[in-house]
Amino acid sequence: MKALVLRRHGTLDDLEVVDDYPMPKAGGGEVVIRVRAASFNYHDVFTVRGMPGIKVPLPVIIGLDMAGEVAEVGAGVTRWAVGDRVLVNPLNRTKGLMGEMLDGGMAEYCRVGADQLIAMPAAVSFEQAAALPVAYGTAHRMLVTHGTVKAGERVLVLGASGGVGTGCVILAKLLGAEVIACASSAAKLVRLKALGADEVVNYRDTDWSKWAIEKYGKPQRRSFDGGVDVVINFTGGDTWLPSLRCLKRGGKLLVCGATAGYDPKEDLRYVWSFELKIIGSNSFYDDDLVALMQLIAAGKMQPVIDKVLPLREARDGLRLIETRDVIGKVVVTP
Repeated sequence: MKALVLRRHGTLDDLEVVDDYPMPKAGGGEVVIRVRAASFNYHDVFTVRGMPGIKVPLPVIIGLDMAGEVAEVGAGVTRWAVGDRVLVNPLNRTKGLMGEMLDGGMAEYCRVGADQLIAMPAAVSFEQAAALPVAYGTAHRMLVTHGTVKAGERVLVLGASGGVGTGCVILAKLLGAEVIACASSAAKLVRLKALGADEVVNYRDTDWSKWAIEKYGKPQRRSFDGGVDVVINFTGGDTWLPSLRCLKRGGKLLVCGATAGYDPKEDLRYVWSFELKIIGSNSFYDDDLVALMQLIAAGKMQPVIDKVLPLREARDGLRLIETRDVIGKVVVTP
């Protein structure tokens, strides 16, 4: 079968599209799906480069997120039948992540545990479903499942143009928040405005934390005046301390990652002086993915898909993710 295969860690040039990768077979408690759509995440870039402390069994087909049709059912599987339309939760509970510890979705077929499958509503396309798990699932858990964003709150989103970022913008607007979206180019800001962002800030030429303070006022210790209610920060690094500075008294700093560094400079005085809440959120669960597909089916949201590419162009699609040259997701149709 055709597949995007990683045989050694290095650069994206070490990825290869082959047409003779062995077909998977369903074992007990497993199914094989015909992959109709898969999407990239920045995690796939880390997998290609190699991650300290994580030994990836090579060769491996990359790609965490996928949706398709059941093509084969293994022994003991009774809930699913050939032809069922399914979204795959990429976390295999015993073996780890698809596309890292197990062959992933950038192939014509993929073997998954039957307990990883989620039924797709008829009104949801394979491309829409495949865009959801890692990025939109993470955003949904952080904002909706944890109940961290309320109607009328000012929510500042860093890295708003990526998968998680666009998910946060869309969901925060659905929750009734005022959204400030930060991104790195004028073109991205235009797209974010079209998604519903109330304010947009180019962090390449503007200090977004100072901008927020000038726009909404300096946060006050003895009142709830000034600043923003929520900062969504999954970058870490140099963005951490400015996030604390622009939060109002009682404000919330939401974190689900640290793409720019996990050990940032800290100033605890902001935390206690302004009674700030730092709220972590990790991963996503089936309930998050079900809720997102229900929103799509009801016409209340659409995941942002920048490009849909054939498998032969998949490496170029991942390069767009690596250089952050996209708005939302890159989807591949094997």
